[in-house]
Amino acid sequence: PVEIAAVGVSIAIFNQASKVTIFPLVSITTSFVAEEETVGRITSEASKDDNSEKTSAKNNEMADLVLENLEKGSAKNSKAKEVVPVDDFTTSVTSGSSNMHELKSERRHIASASTALVIGTVLGLLQTIFLICLAKPLLGFMGVKSGSPMLTPAQRYLTLRSLGAPAVLLSLAMQGVFRGFKDTKTPLYATVAGDVANIVLDPILIFSCRLGVSGAAIAHVLSQYLISLILLCKLMKQVNLLPPSVGNLQISRFLKKGSFLLARVIAVTFCVTLAASLASRLGPTPMAAFQVCLQVWMASSLLADGLAVAGQAILACAFAEKDYKKAKAAATRVLQMGFVLGLGLALVVGLGLQFGSGIFSKDKNVISLISIGVPFVAATQPINSVAFVFDGVNFGASDFAYSAYSMVFVAIVSIACLFVLFKANGFVGIWVALTIYMGLRTFAGLWRMGTGTGPWRFLRRPIVGIGS
Repeated sequence: PVEIAAVGVSIAIFNQASKVTIFPLVSITTSFVAEEETVGRITSEASKDDNSEKTSAKNNEMADLVLENLEKGSAKNSKAKEVVPVDDFTTSVTSGSSNMHELKSERRHIASASTALVIGTVLGLLQTIFLICLAKPLLGFMGVKSGSPMLTPAQRYLTLRSLGAPAVLLSLAMQGVFRGFKDTKTPLYATVAGDVANIVLDPILIFSCRLGVSGAAIAHVLSQYLISLILLCKLMKQVNLLPPSVGNLQISRFLKKGSFLLARVIAVTFCVTLAASLASRLGPTPMAAFQVCLQVWMASSLLADGLAVAGQAILACAFAEKDYKKAKAAATRVLQMGFVLGLGLALVVGLGLQFGSGIFSKDKNVISLISIGVPFVAATQPINSVAFVFDGVNFGASDFAYSAYSMVFVAIVSIACLFVLFKANGFVGIWVALTIYMGLRTFAGLWRMGTGTGPWRFLRRPIVGIGS
């Protein structure tokens, strides 16, 4: 039990440290890669069309000349061959076809992909150094004091687990690249392979090698590096990851947009953490009930993140193409799907928690409080789903600044509501405040599109088609 608790605390610290950097990195990479890939594709197609027209005109001239000389008779035909040999004409066409094939199979150079990998690696190394050097103080902050039996195993696990931080950040950066390509299968397969490796290595290292918590940490680290290796091998087949020069890297652009999303992540994390902190003041029973409701609330809502990712990639491409008709259609459809998903989740979560709360606890008082939280958890699912989808929509439109500023404003209002409603209504007050918090997030996204401001200015005028 001591080692399990120690591992739990260490994982919580590692996840919180990673969360600050993972979300901005993945979101920005997805949008930037989708935009750059689309622009590159449009440019390449335009270039191919020009070359095709020139080649076609030249080939037609050559063919006409050959036919003209053939009509003059067999005597002059040999001269025609000397002037414009048929073999040369065939070779020219074949060569052109070969060049087109080479262009198709040529690896692309996408500066944002290279930049994401560089930043991911650097952030991973910094996170490793940070967690290793400050492992003991961080554990102390989490309540694992110097005299606690959990300190040694927790510090050992956190130190070893930190060695996998570069792999975690690098793999997630590459997942952002694949998302930008609208390829979600490759990251899924790589993640499944890594998870299977982790499951296989855990009993071997923990029990057979008798490494205990150290074995668990090593197994996880190895699985993360396996995921990174698989993704890197796949990505290298599609993208030339070495930039022509350091100047081609988009470091400043990533840092500028990343700072917006970093502020956003901090605002979101602070609101949820404050709600949990207030619940803990009510005692262990309300805290247990709150944690059950909160985890179900967040986990079910995060299912909408899949829609958000798809919408983000599609919208980023549409905005890069200046195809505003496509952008409007994609945003509308993904929001509709998010709302429908939310309605389905409301039904499933409501019935599941109402009749299955005994799975989480046998304590009657905890179950009673869970039943009080069920209406809030279930009723807010449509709001939560739409809020998450709006995040993807705004990121797809590269509206990172608005996403950050609006979230900070929402957090300020929500924090005030948390304190006021907690003091007035306790457990119920916390959930009312969280409902207000998610409602404000949804309203912020709806207001941006509804007023036709920022990247949505095109909604104010008639949409004719691409470039409107």
